[in-house]
Amino acid sequence: MSGLLRICTGGSVDDGKSTLIGRMLHDAQAVYEDQVHSVRAASANRGVGPIDFSLFTDGLRAEREQGITIDVAYRYFATAHRKFILADTPGHEQYTRNMATGASTADVAILLVDARHGLRVQSRRHARIARLLGISDFVIAVNKMDLVDFSRDVFDEIRDDFATLLEGARCHAIPLSALHGDNVIARSARTPWFAGPPLLEHLETVDVGRNVTAQPFRLPVQLVLRPNDGFRGYAGQIASGIVRVGDRVAVWPSGRSARVTRIVTFDGDRLMVFAPMSITLTLDEELDISRGDLLAQEGPHVGCRFEADVVWMDERPLDPNRLYLLKHTTRTVTAEVSHGLVLNQIGTLTVSTTRPLVFDAYRHNRATGSFVLIDTSTCFTAGAGMIAAPVAGRAARAAEAPVSAAERLARLARRAGSDEEAARAVAQALEEMLT
Repeated sequence: MSGLLRICTGGSVDDGKSTLIGRMLHDAQAVYEDQVHSVRAASANRGVGPIDFSLFTDGLRAEREQGITIDVAYRYFATAHRKFILADTPGHEQYTRNMATGASTADVAILLVDARHGLRVQSRRHARIARLLGISDFVIAVNKMDLVDFSRDVFDEIRDDFATLLEGARCHAIPLSALHGDNVIARSARTPWFAGPPLLEHLETVDVGRNVTAQPFRLPVQLVLRPNDGFRGYAGQIASGIVRVGDRVAVWPSGRSARVTRIVTFDGDRLMVFAPMSITLTLDEELDISRGDLLAQEGPHVGCRFEADVVWMDERPLDPNRLYLLKHTTRTVTAEVSHGLVLNQIGTLTVSTTRPLVFDAYRHNRATGSFVLIDTSTCFTAGAGMIAAPVAGRAARAAEAPVSAAERLARLARRAGSDEEAARAVAQALEEMLT
């Protein structure tokens, strides 16, 4: 069982996510006394009773005025058994992209549902996003059970609906009332038919089974260090796996290999290092390695074309006739997609890049299987993608066939929506060709 657990919340607006998190933090004594006094004062000003637990996470003025969560609120707390990083994400459809941000690093998702309403559209959307982002452990928090007289039939129906929706995932359903604290920290006498642990106890003991050190070694090269003639090191943060002095690693996309002669860290040389440490490696051969390359064992996929699930986060729709910047690990390339998406839409696309990427499927490696799409005209991070699989066959080979520099620049100019956009796209392509 890991000593650190990353959690995100999900569910429809007004299902009680912020209230549940605030109640859990308060009852677990994970908030400072001055925060409690501040929240009590704010609660009194709003006339919502002695304490509004949602105010422990909803800190923006707009959030408190509207009574909804807008931005992702991160909270760090610990109990005697575990440390937690908790992302309280918004339930409103307009802020679905913020939920995807909070879920991208989570190990466990707490999906809240109002017992009176059951599964709603946003509940299903958040569950799908969490699954796409690789989350396999879910807590189904059936909230506001006090408003349905703690009915076991209502709870069982919602639990079964989620089990069907999240088939293949590990789901632990809990009946609770965030407002009154039932089954949040301690078992409630009002649910004698529920024999499972309360929410916090479950989070303290759940084993998510994700071990990045057990995966193949991956080191995206961030920087080549050359302080003097006798040292050439390749620096970066280990995405997964373990590497030792003497191990043979391959450099991708070239595929050439060499042995590790030295591992340098901030604390001095090491004989063995593991994810997610930041390190510098030296090799026994002089190879052509630069930023964006990948040092790896057990060869990853290399290609210019792959299938990916994309969450679109820009108000400007994804346009298959435009080029975007695609940032994957430490490499940035230009890319185009097979079809469009609109704000908050999730879809499976075929992505084609102008230069080869070295990647794994997202389900196998989050770090080397994820990317972001950036609008070249606004520099806005417009989409988040999870690679499903490389595209094989004749179409992929045709996509990866060499294209002359003149033809590539002409294509960029033709696809641009304006002269200014064409100039920027051509300038970006020239910069890539010359680096």
